[in-house]
Amino acid sequence: MQKRLFLSTLVAAAAAVFSVGAHADQLADIQKKGEIVIGVLGTDEPNSFVDPKTRDVVGYEVDIGRAIAAKLGVKPVFKQLAVAARIPELQQGRVDLLAASLTHNKEREALIDFSLTTFVTGQKVLVKKDSGISQLSQLGGKKVLTVKGGTQEPNIRKAVPTVDVVTFETTQQAFLALQQGKGVGYVNDEASLIDDFGKLGPAAKNYLIIPQSISTEALALGIRKGEAGVKGVVDGVLRDLEKSGEADKLFQKWYGPNTRLKFQSRDFKFVSDKIDG
Repeated sequence: MQKRLFLSTLVAAAAAVFSVGAHADQLADIQKKGEIVIGVLGTDEPNSFVDPKTRDVVGYEVDIGRAIAAKLGVKPVFKQLAVAARIPELQQGRVDLLAASLTHNKEREALIDFSLTTFVTGQKVLVKKDSGISQLSQLGGKKVLTVKGGTQEPNIRKAVPTVDVVTFETTQQAFLALQQGKGVGYVNDEASLIDDFGKLGPAAKNYLIIPQSISTEALALGIRKGEAGVKGVVDGVLRDLEKSGEADKLFQKWYGPNTRLKFQSRDFKFVSDKIDG
């Protein structure tokens, strides 16, 4: 009996060592191959989007990804993903890191790890003025459009239980559907909504962002579960960006007063990976 117990303990210990070793390999693998594959949306301006002139993927999260690659001394490779594919692609090893407008919440903590918070935003609803809707409660029984696989759908359902939600593969498809009259509202993160609102040009006078938020979202980079080495490097880079002032410069570059979004200040810092709840 004691012998079996001893052998079981050895097997468990060996498995634990193997597990730690396997997890530790990702950082070494990234450095060995000389590149880090970063999953991005490429459709969510200004976080990650395709520059129409250069056809390169650029944006706030892209710049953060480049800073991480520079710290590791490897080449950054950006891979565009659908919203619903983000976490599966990371879990299956097709990307090394997610910089893809990813909300950090308790449910996802069971699937992946997260970096320090890189952005804080609220989710809101853009509606057509001729719908007569000016507050969330009026969306009951109405058709609202959003992206598939994000937190937007469960959050709007929680805020307005009787809402009729239609989802699309990308936020831009949902936004276009709103313009085509396929629904009365379009749900997205506030920053992205403001950016989309700006794209409407003269037609913006026909639209309204409902002032009430349906949620407050902490965005972060997604890291494969248990990869302490990768998380250590990523969080270290974010802390360095904060201490040097580069984090604020990035915010001003992509979100500040001279951009289409015209955020006047940054009310968060790269200091914590904790979330409420």
